[in-house]
Amino acid sequence: MEYRRLGRTDLKVSVICLGTMTWGQQNTEAEGHAQMDYAVEQGVNFFDTAELYSIPPRPETQGSTERIIGNWFKARGNRDKIILASKVCGRGGNTWFRDDKSPTRVTRAQVFEAVDKSLQRLQTDYIDLYQLHFPERVVPWGSNPTRFSAASYGKAADETSIPEQLDAFGELVKAGKIRHLGLSNESAWGTMRFVADSEVRGTPRVQSIQNAYNLLNRTFETALAEVALREDVGLLAYSPLAQGYLTGKYLDGARPAGARTTLFDRGQRYEGPGANDATRLYIQVAREAGLDPAQLALAFVNARPFVTSNIIGATSMEQLKTDIASINVKLSPEIAAKIDTIHQLVGNPCP
Repeated sequence: MEYRRLGRTDLKVSVICLGTMTWGQQNTEAEGHAQMDYAVEQGVNFFDTAELYSIPPRPETQGSTERIIGNWFKARGNRDKIILASKVCGRGGNTWFRDDKSPTRVTRAQVFEAVDKSLQRLQTDYIDLYQLHFPERVVPWGSNPTRFSAASYGKAADETSIPEQLDAFGELVKAGKIRHLGLSNESAWGTMRFVADSEVRGTPRVQSIQNAYNLLNRTFETALAEVALREDVGLLAYSPLAQGYLTGKYLDGARPAGARTTLFDRGQRYEGPGANDATRLYIQVAREAGLDPAQLALAFVNARPFVTSNIIGATSMEQLKTDIASINVKLSPEIAAKIDTIHQLVGNPCP
């Protein structure tokens, strides 16, 4: 396993991070425990979860993933060996997260309630990296310009300012409940505003940003890659396999039994114009090189200089073993050139 520094902290996280969002719906608690056991055996020391999980979000399963991890910590007695990341919901319409049934906002009261509930479910006194799952601002997740509309941006009357958010997180750091702060589904503008506030007022500095990044969606490279490199706010890449589409299992509309899109019909992001043809081209590169398509896609993400960790998720041990083993796959300059040629032709079909 390879390890990289998390932002400007003293933490070294594994390049492969274990994603957990399927535990509690697609995966049982026993399966989640088996995945964590195997991942740790392979040198993975970084787990990512959220108060939102498991996925898809449902009132009856909310928090189930954190509970599974907490029970594993209790059974194994190894909390100190794991760098644990979780998330608090940003602005949203769901009302089952808070005791008073309020829609989620990043207010001091809601953040304090959220972290206390996560700590209880996780059976731990602290969270190493606490991430804002999506912005408090009225913006499309990630502020992708291809999804721009006049209604996508604006200042809500109840918006909590970035300084106010950071003051609340600062209190949690001082209380020892969280060690470091991260962002998720954030834009270059938003990231820099968080960084600027910490430099001017001494509030907690964001150490990472968790956004989608894969062969079908390289929009992170447009502006955020420079922020990540210059400000040491490294990418924690989610959906590196484009929700499984880059394995080829959904090509031409296929719906294998038990697969996420088959079960939940949530894969529309990777079914837009040109997505199927682009996927086929990347799979062809993998086949010609004698590589598993999943490992090609993951090795590409692993090698990017702005990536701190690559968040993999699996519903079977076979998938998990393949994904973790991608750390041993190094793409040749010739393969990298073929990937970039395809990217020049097809762009980002799934932003």
